[in-house]
Amino acid sequence: MENPEKPERTLYSGRGALSNPPPRFLNRHSAAVEDGWYREEIPVSIATQVRPEPARSIIAHNESPDIPFEQSINPYRGCEHGCVYCYARPSHAYLDLSPGIDFETKIFYKADAARLLEDELSAPSYVVKSITIGANTDPYQPVERELKVTRSLLEVLERTRHPVTLITKGTMILRDLELLSSLNRDGLVNVFISITTLDPELKRTLEPRAAAPGARLRVVRELAAAGIPTGVLVAPIIPAINDMELERIIATIAAAGASRAGYVLLRLPHELKALFRQWLEQHLPDRAEHVMALIRSAREGLENDPNFGSRMRGSGPWAQLLRDRFSLACRRHGLSMERMRALPTQHFRPPGRGGQLTLAL
Repeated sequence: MENPEKPERTLYSGRGALSNPPPRFLNRHSAAVEDGWYREEIPVSIATQVRPEPARSIIAHNESPDIPFEQSINPYRGCEHGCVYCYARPSHAYLDLSPGIDFETKIFYKADAARLLEDELSAPSYVVKSITIGANTDPYQPVERELKVTRSLLEVLERTRHPVTLITKGTMILRDLELLSSLNRDGLVNVFISITTLDPELKRTLEPRAAAPGARLRVVRELAAAGIPTGVLVAPIIPAINDMELERIIATIAAAGASRAGYVLLRLPHELKALFRQWLEQHLPDRAEHVMALIRSAREGLENDPNFGSRMRGSGPWAQLLRDRFSLACRRHGLSMERMRALPTQHFRPPGRGGQLTLAL
């Protein structure tokens, strides 16, 4: 049996993960053994597979005190951007798929998402609260261009005047600028663009299929120019890899028109620990142990801290220094550090039920 902490490493063209370790819920799995006989060539490129995921509901509810929203929608499960650090990777284990290559090549989309959303918004018991789209996987990953699941959800929210926050590192959000502008007329939208690094070479291995740093900055500029309240998530911050860019990133996003900024310290839940260590050994072997030592120093000696209150920011001297640096940089450039702008709910118009229009009484 393979050791899931030491998955076999293979280089895949244009992908973030270096291996496909077994999901933690499988009781049995197989491993290849070299017996000297014929062996298929290991593919250097793997095509993306996209499948519908039947769903009975679309809105997820959150009670975590670390997350500044109560409702969210994730149009996709898995993400082709292939960010090696993605904390959502372990969720593929619930489908008996690997958090490695499977996570970025086997993508599931919420079938009939718009209808499900209309059904939930029209329920008499529904209480309107802002919905966040993209908190887990990116709502503007490449397959959105054809499937338009995220756009279909935005069309429902725009028609019903429902408040929404979007989180993405994709440039495709500009396709939906007219919907965002309509929502913004009533102050019903927040947008956060995730920017991890300004170094194109680091981005190439860390986030292989995500938009380039310059392209994301263009999105910030265009959204800000259109009057859309736009923040930037500097996430994740990885010790000795991108933390030295912090002040430069803050200065650059402020110049691009961002109004607020936030950050998250790298999290390594479940199988992600081994995948990230593999990435370090492959791409930054000279500092791999130093990076892991700094992570442990900010996680009370562990590689991951699941506890509310500390899992997003870390603890200890290094984590405190990071907080101080981030706060100082934001103050210097006039950026708010409030987690999300509160959005109004009084404009909400529930969808009609039973084919009848909603009466404005």
